[in-house]
Amino acid sequence: MPLFIRPAKMPAEPGFSAAGKKRGFCRLHIAVLVAMTAAQLLSLQGQGLVHAQTRELATKGVLLDRVAAVVNDGVVLNSELDDQVTTISERLRTQKLELPPQNVLRQQVLERLVLQEIQAQRANRAGLKVPDEALNSALTEVAQRNNIPLSQLPEALQQQGIDYATYREEMRKELTLGLLRQRDVLQRISITPREVDQFLAKQASTPSENNQYNVSHILIAVGQTATPEQLDQAAKRAAEVSKRAQGGEDFAKLAVAYSNAQTALEGGALGWRKGNELPTFLTDIVTKLKPGGVSEPMRTPTGYHIIKLNEVRGSEQKAIVDQVHVRHILMKTNELADDATVRQKLDQIRERVLKGEDFGGIASITSEDPGSAAQGGDLGWAGPGSFVPEFDAAIGKLKDQEISEPFHTQYGWHIAQLLGRRQFDNTDELKRRQAMDAIRASKADEETELWLRRLRDEAYVETKI
Repeated sequence: MPLFIRPAKMPAEPGFSAAGKKRGFCRLHIAVLVAMTAAQLLSLQGQGLVHAQTRELATKGVLLDRVAAVVNDGVVLNSELDDQVTTISERLRTQKLELPPQNVLRQQVLERLVLQEIQAQRANRAGLKVPDEALNSALTEVAQRNNIPLSQLPEALQQQGIDYATYREEMRKELTLGLLRQRDVLQRISITPREVDQFLAKQASTPSENNQYNVSHILIAVGQTATPEQLDQAAKRAAEVSKRAQGGEDFAKLAVAYSNAQTALEGGALGWRKGNELPTFLTDIVTKLKPGGVSEPMRTPTGYHIIKLNEVRGSEQKAIVDQVHVRHILMKTNELADDATVRQKLDQIRERVLKGEDFGGIASITSEDPGSAAQGGDLGWAGPGSFVPEFDAAIGKLKDQEISEPFHTQYGWHIAQLLGRRQFDNTDELKRRQAMDAIRASKADEETELWLRRLRDEAYVETKI
């Protein structure tokens, strides 16, 4: 079973090109020539060898690569394009999707590589870099999804003919582009409490909003500076594609051939989305379609959208969480008090409380936790994951009203008292949190497409194929 070698939530398919090796060979060849001294060159010239070697190189040179597209001050190489076309063709065959004509597929893949190059240049100018720790964490997730340890990932990739070092750099590139989108798009999306309230009200009045929809999508893009003739041409193409899809032609094949969306080479698949997680402009269309139905083209600032609803399923979620009510006293080491001294002080405080002194009163005077000392060390009701693992482990062993032995966390030394446990219906809080996530997701798709169109329109791109 082939590895799923792509980072999660990353739409672009990584390519594995020999272009880097070829660039290195070219630079080495030039370096050898530059390293020759002037005296050596004169000597060779005197012997008539320079012209001979030049003629020999001119007649026996080996073509290393071609430029498929010039993108600002960078390039997309033909080898990169060939690698990507091969990789994506194999994936489409595995998914039993019919491939479009080769020239159409190459153009789609080239456009994706051009957009990736534009984003990579922007990320480089912004100084965005993915540290090795983050890269290793992402690779570990890939290994875990395939039920193998990270140490076996190089061998597993090698069995698929993929060089591990090249794969690492492709992964780093994808993560870098993710950081760029996070900075330029996602962080700029603002959500107000009023939007959340309106969202929840609409959800309550429209139960179908909470259903899950398996959706596919085709975008016939329109540039921001498009002429009336270009707009008319895009509208006619969208109408034609929609008609062909409604007539039963394979939607995924049409998406690969015609869509300008980032999901084009995945057959236009958006996957399963809740109604409230769909891009805002699609919600009304999708909820009115029946499974298998295809929409008429819809115009937005990015172009014309055609939607197919593949499946629908219901979704209802209730959140009951286990909570604990805890108070604690925190003391930290310093130049005058080492670990042993602080622990001894907490032992003495624990003995005082066991003999009848008020835990809250002592905490308000001695605790070094600025967030809870004024409340007598009370941390309130907290759910799973609220505390660091060492704190969770310590209070997990306690019975009601029991006081722990001193224990250490990254914040210092603690003693904690468990005041109670309960099961709490966290549904309302969960709904608000999910509402914010859904609003952000619905805005993100459209904002990302607009952002990519702007980058593409502002870039200098000259294709060579």
